[in-house]
Amino acid sequence: MNTQRLAVIPARGGSKRIPRKNARAFAGRPMVTYAISAAQDSGVFTRIVVSTDDDEIADIARHAGADVPFMRPANLADDHAGTVPVIAHAIDALAWPDGQAVCCIYPGVPLLAPADIVQALALLESSGCSHVFPVLAFESPVQRALLRDANGIVKPMYPEFTLTRTQDLAPAFHDAGQFYWGWPSAWRSGISPFAQGRSIIVPATRAVDIDTHEDWLRAEMLYNAAKAV
Repeated sequence: MNTQRLAVIPARGGSKRIPRKNARAFAGRPMVTYAISAAQDSGVFTRIVVSTDDDEIADIARHAGADVPFMRPANLADDHAGTVPVIAHAIDALAWPDGQAVCCIYPGVPLLAPADIVQALALLESSGCSHVFPVLAFESPVQRALLRDANGIVKPMYPEFTLTRTQDLAPAFHDAGQFYWGWPSAWRSGISPFAQGRSIIVPATRAVDIDTHEDWLRAEMLYNAAKAV
């Protein structure tokens, strides 16, 4: 069977917290082009598609070598649209065949390593799970989290762990917010990647979830530091 693999980069134009985030220049290049480059450099994709509702982003994506075969409908481009239905829409619009892996790559991933895409694909294809995605370890034990009220008074979120030694606490992880491999049937079914998926661990130097101006600045510092090595 001829193996095909699809990358879908969902890059809408209406980012609120950082306006025009996906088209804005990051270290001299439009943000969305980093996701396109990571997909290209991984060498595993038959097709790289950008799903957008925005003409400027579409032009940037085409110039960077990605396909924009359709414009995303408005009902899948507002603040409430989830990732899973957006990827399912792309799969259906492209008539992508069942059994051929699909990777959603978020557009704000300038630190994404192509090798992580390849590693996650290998796990997807060998494990039989629905999805594979990267995770980061929490810097501090989540079992020691504190709740804080309006007066600054704190109390343990998990009081049962107050006296447990840090080294005895199980490590916890969170979604790196970079990409999700999955099978077409899983995307179409609406299953969350977190429900039945597996994960790979990536270091904090290779992932920043860019939602605020401070996130953007930290990501640029990490990116520039990595380039200087």
